[in-house]
Amino acid sequence: MDIFFWILISTFFVSLLGFAGVFSLWMRDEELKKATHILTAFAIGSLLGGAFFHLLPEAAEGLAPQSLFLFALIGFILFFLIESYFHWHSCEECEIHPYSYLMVVGDAVHNFIDGMVLSVSYLVSIPFGIVTTIVIFAHEFPQELGIFGVLIHGGLNKRNALVYSYIAQFTVIIGGLTGYFLSSFVQATTPFLLAFAAGGFLYIAASDLIPDIHKVGGREKIVSLVITFLGLIFMWLLKFFGAP
Repeated sequence: MDIFFWILISTFFVSLLGFAGVFSLWMRDEELKKATHILTAFAIGSLLGGAFFHLLPEAAEGLAPQSLFLFALIGFILFFLIESYFHWHSCEECEIHPYSYLMVVGDAVHNFIDGMVLSVSYLVSIPFGIVTTIVIFAHEFPQELGIFGVLIHGGLNKRNALVYSYIAQFTVIIGGLTGYFLSSFVQATTPFLLAFAAGGFLYIAASDLIPDIHKVGGREKIVSLVITFLGLIFMWLLKFFGAP
């Protein structure tokens, strides 16, 4: 099979993770509410771990420290400005929180990069591309569950959250095709995109999701903190075992 079709099939397979939250369609609202707290806490750990253990170290291999921190800061500030825009152009008590849109944007950028990484892996060799596809799927599945939980927590209904999740996940296909047709250009720009995505993930975790943990107390807060650290540990283990 031609490398192009391997890339197309693999990215399509990974894009199906956008429907990871489909299980929620058969859950009662109370059950979903409890699940979203857990998934949001896990998403915090995944976002922080993804930025510090995966994106920034990967970007550091192709960028000088000053450029690395500059583009991470640009990502952080740009996400802040985008959220400010949504706040200015929305009602005082919105049904859908602005960070829901930010999560979709950030995840779309991350998935686009995953697609490019997958594409470049296939250009190295087909076996390496297959392994990379499996690894990406393994670390994206729990992260996509967490992101789905954040979208629900942010005010989207189940069906819209699934639609937005898949839209964000679909960019993995675009990234894969971009990586195939513009392989030399992709290799030059990927470090900048990685640093930018890391800054965006750090903003979402620090500004929008972590404050939610402070709104609960007692046993629920302890559980949220434990789940957050489990998310961090999970992302570290993926790095330890060689995930991209």
